[in-house]
Amino acid sequence: MFQWRLPQAVCVLSVCACLALAYEDDIEVNYADTYYNEITEGETPEPTPSSAPCSSPDLTKWDKMFSMLENSQMRENMLLQYADDIIKVEMGSLRSEMLRFVAQYGGSCGTAVETAGRRMALQLEGRLRDTLERFKVGDRTSAAGNSVGSSNHLEAMLQQLLSTARTQVSRLAKLETSCLSSTGAGMGTNTKTGFQLPGGGRAGLREQEVTTREAALDSVLAALQEMKGELGEVVRSSRQRHLPAGCEMALLFPMRSRRIYTSVIPDVPLSLSSFTVCMWVKPTTVSNKTVLFSYGNRHNPYEIQLLLAQTSALFTIGGEAHLVEARGVVNPGQWIHLCGAWSSKQGLASLWAGGKKVASTPGVAEGHVLPEGGSLQLGQERNGCCPTSSSSGVAGFEGGFDPKLAFAGKMTGVNMWDRVLSEEDISQLALQEGQGCQQMGSAVAWGVTEMVPHGGAQFIN
Repeated sequence: MFQWRLPQAVCVLSVCACLALAYEDDIEVNYADTYYNEITEGETPEPTPSSAPCSSPDLTKWDKMFSMLENSQMRENMLLQYADDIIKVEMGSLRSEMLRFVAQYGGSCGTAVETAGRRMALQLEGRLRDTLERFKVGDRTSAAGNSVGSSNHLEAMLQQLLSTARTQVSRLAKLETSCLSSTGAGMGTNTKTGFQLPGGGRAGLREQEVTTREAALDSVLAALQEMKGELGEVVRSSRQRHLPAGCEMALLFPMRSRRIYTSVIPDVPLSLSSFTVCMWVKPTTVSNKTVLFSYGNRHNPYEIQLLLAQTSALFTIGGEAHLVEARGVVNPGQWIHLCGAWSSKQGLASLWAGGKKVASTPGVAEGHVLPEGGSLQLGQERNGCCPTSSSSGVAGFEGGFDPKLAFAGKMTGVNMWDRVLSEEDISQLALQEGQGCQQMGSAVAWGVTEMVPHGGAQFIN
């Protein structure tokens, strides 16, 4: 096979050599560049002169300022970006620290506050229940007629209970404040130097810390506040139910009747040119004219009158022509201290309610002197002039009574002085928790001057 291919190869090479020799004269090699837009030497244009390159002048101050501004803006952007990155990193670390702190200390503090609140509520509830039981026992004892000592003891217990409630509320508030402040201190120690949280972020984080324990604590505080209000109402109710100013007895006028009144028989004649009359009253109902204190004789049954008219108090000397009126000072069902003072020399009549001067009128019966031999009543007025009854031990005259003018309620601490008391003296007499009943009048003294109840009027403890 090889022997046949070798001759074939020699033949092919011979043919190629012959062809190359045949075309050698026809092929010319041109090494010149061929350009279709070639410019001849005659058409060569003259070169245009070119100016020398301009040299750049020096920068002006405005260029320098613009360059500095661009540099400052770039630096500001870089600083803002850097601060933003720092805040993000610090906020993340602070949040993790706060969560770890709350997880470590929040549970124990909240549990302590909740436990203390429940313990206080249970103690107060137990003491309140005992006090109410004693209050009921005191009411039954009062109905039996022996309520003086028990009422004082009951009021002392209520005061003690009220003070205990206030103390417990204060302690609970301090405990809550301590827990919140300790939490805030822990958050403050975990921040790095030179970085502070904005106020809004701190408030938002505090709102996020509200848990069920804090809600329970709020409910306990609300219950304590409600209990405090109820205790205050009980104390006020006990004060209204029992006698004021240290008085140990009172006159009871059970209803409005022409037969129910009390006669007062002074030890000395009431021939006075000045006086002060005071009393504690607790009206059940008040009409357009309700008589509390009345003194008069045959010629003038209305020498002195201390009256009530709805919510107003009135004081007259020598008749209704000389009237002193104070409105809005009387509330039915509540104790009120009233005083009327008059001086003939100045002709000045004053009306006091609750220890404060509420009305004053000058020129009232100036130069007048109260006549002696009159009749003094509590809860009614004599509105007629009839012969003296021999069967009555009351000086003066007998006359008819009008049931529409009768007083219904309680009255105590009735005193009359033969002078005008000072403002300080009247203020001390009007103290509901004071000892006004220990101060006795010179003309009429409560507990000393003879007072005769008629009809259904009676002395009570």
